[in-house]
Amino acid sequence: MNLKQLIKKMTLEQKLAQLSQFTADCLSVTASGAISGPAGELALTKEQVSATGSTLNYIGADMMKGIQDEHMQNDPNKIPLLFMQDVIHGYRTIYPIPLAIGASFDDQLAEDCCRMAAKESALGGVHVVFSPMVDLARDPRWGRCMETTGEDPYLNSQMARAMVRGYQGKMKGKYDVAACVKHFACYGGAEAGRDYNTVDMSMRNLQDYYLPAYKAAIDEDVEMVMTSFNLLNGVPSSGNKWLMNDTLRKKWGFDGIVISDYNAIREMNMHGYCATEKDCAEKSIKATCDIEMRSATYLQQVPNLIIEGKIKMKDIDKAVLRVLKLKEKMGLFENPYLVADGEKEEKVCLCKEHREIARKAAEKSAVLLKNNGVLPFDTSAKKVAVIGPFADKGMIGFWACLGKAEEAVSVAQGVKNLLPDATVTCQEGCSSKLNETDISGVEKAVELAKESDIVILTVGEEAYHSGEGNSRAEIKLSIAQQTLIKQVVKANPKTAVVLFNGRPLVLNGIIDDMPALVDAWQPGTEGGNAIANLLFGKVNFSAKLPMTFPKTEGQIPIYYNSFRTGRPKGDDSSDAGYCSRYQDVGNLPLFPFGYGLSYSTFQISKPTLSTNVITKKDKLVAEVTVKNTSNVDGEVVLQAYIGDDYASLVRPVKELKDYKKVMLKAGEEKTVKFKITEEMLRFWSANDKFESEYGSFTLWISDCSDTGESVKVEYVKKR
Repeated sequence: MNLKQLIKKMTLEQKLAQLSQFTADCLSVTASGAISGPAGELALTKEQVSATGSTLNYIGADMMKGIQDEHMQNDPNKIPLLFMQDVIHGYRTIYPIPLAIGASFDDQLAEDCCRMAAKESALGGVHVVFSPMVDLARDPRWGRCMETTGEDPYLNSQMARAMVRGYQGKMKGKYDVAACVKHFACYGGAEAGRDYNTVDMSMRNLQDYYLPAYKAAIDEDVEMVMTSFNLLNGVPSSGNKWLMNDTLRKKWGFDGIVISDYNAIREMNMHGYCATEKDCAEKSIKATCDIEMRSATYLQQVPNLIIEGKIKMKDIDKAVLRVLKLKEKMGLFENPYLVADGEKEEKVCLCKEHREIARKAAEKSAVLLKNNGVLPFDTSAKKVAVIGPFADKGMIGFWACLGKAEEAVSVAQGVKNLLPDATVTCQEGCSSKLNETDISGVEKAVELAKESDIVILTVGEEAYHSGEGNSRAEIKLSIAQQTLIKQVVKANPKTAVVLFNGRPLVLNGIIDDMPALVDAWQPGTEGGNAIANLLFGKVNFSAKLPMTFPKTEGQIPIYYNSFRTGRPKGDDSSDAGYCSRYQDVGNLPLFPFGYGLSYSTFQISKPTLSTNVITKKDKLVAEVTVKNTSNVDGEVVLQAYIGDDYASLVRPVKELKDYKKVMLKAGEEKTVKFKITEEMLRFWSANDKFESEYGSFTLWISDCSDTGESVKVEYVKKR
């Protein structure tokens, strides 16, 4: 199709409608042409609704087909709608939240999950998924921690690439959908961890830590980018020309679609950046934001901006062409429904194969944080108590798309599935309310614990305690849940605590009471089966923390790759004054980035080097010998960290540069190699570019960010 000829035939209003996205409830036009409901509130005309370019927030293939049918009848140019949806961690079969997928340190797992979600989404009529979300998060108070893969730019970048591959494939397959990376940029840097809040950071932090994962998605040929709600150094992202035009398009070469977040263009007025909606439209168009989501400033303000010469028609045409190119690429002009099929959607969603993927993901993302020998439980147990507010509740998490909690496997059901001959009894003990103080139910829970062989104690957050708009100043468990933990463990020491959460939580004051602690995150449709398999040793733990757990909120922000200080405290056993410390709590976290236990134990040698010198062209190979010193087969995540000893700008103590998952049978030993290249040594320098500097570096290869023997590496001009 000749898209440029099509654009020439379109009126300005029709072009602007292609650049407008409204929710599905805005798109129905009555026979009389009446406009009411949300469309009426937006002051849309029948003609504008009929020519709209894309939509979101609809349910299933049948609804999608009905909307597309009506649209194709009314659109004067017969241009199909693009259907977009928040498919964040599954469409109907829900896998663990992205933060949990980050904990897996498993790129292939992330890709497989997104491939599964793409198939279900495509059958449900989805063309574009608003995922991956790659915002780096260092503040666990932020509600949307659950939607990112953690605090590290390298891990986030690898996950971003894997997710884009999973959704998009080669954009030629039957079930390939377009991915939309978000939120550009730095949404995770919101001050005080408060959602939608301002972000103010140095160019150095921006380039070294916050931008790399977006760039990785662009390099993986992601089709779309979504802007963030926040200010970035004083400018809202949706109108930030430096961010979108200069960086994203000119520097990174992105020529796909940029879409605003929900109503974000109009909100530039609320930010105090634009005096009128007309200003909002002008700033956003000039920043090359193509599609406006759920507001109508383009339709209503751009015509006058063109008359006044503030906006050029050629810029509108470029944006429309980008939208039409994606529609053509996906084959919508030939078949406006693609593979949408209600019957197949029902058959494929929640099918055995997809449930197995979801279960595997939940098993590989749960982190064993503590184990005093209680786990694994013996499968011969006859009386199993499952206690706590989440004992018999499916935990699918926030942003679960079409997923249903009642279709998810609870912990109690998972144990029943695994141990059909055991008696499995539940008691809530207390509610899951955020600040619950009612402990009247604890007594019954304690009685159940006393008469049971083993206890699984489920605590944590509801899905809506994290996620968009759900930031928390305090990230502790409620008084009621803390009381429940202490009294149940006292009644039966054979207790394992299972934590459900969308962020790191503060566990000081109760962590010492727990014989064993498993962070299951929000595990999705097959969470209960996965947790049962892990607790009873049918599957071994292998996940590692993608975010640091603080001891208290006063340590936040807290992350492993911090800068050095001139007066370091040293270890937490020191009481020395006049150093960088807190008087009332140590500097160290409760659990560091990269931490996670296993039923296996591993011994990792000091790294050996093929050479201790590296040049611009010549890499070195670092290798370690890792041995499974237990009688249990297990998988270990080896993590390679590098620290720049001295530089023209102070560098972090260490930074993750690579990771590998290694499976070892009981007693088995393997040699694992890592390639160390000059590129790994680069940082955003005082010259405003990524470059490396000659000098000495420290290299660690270990199974956690705070452990491992180190070796020295020299980067020189010539050998």
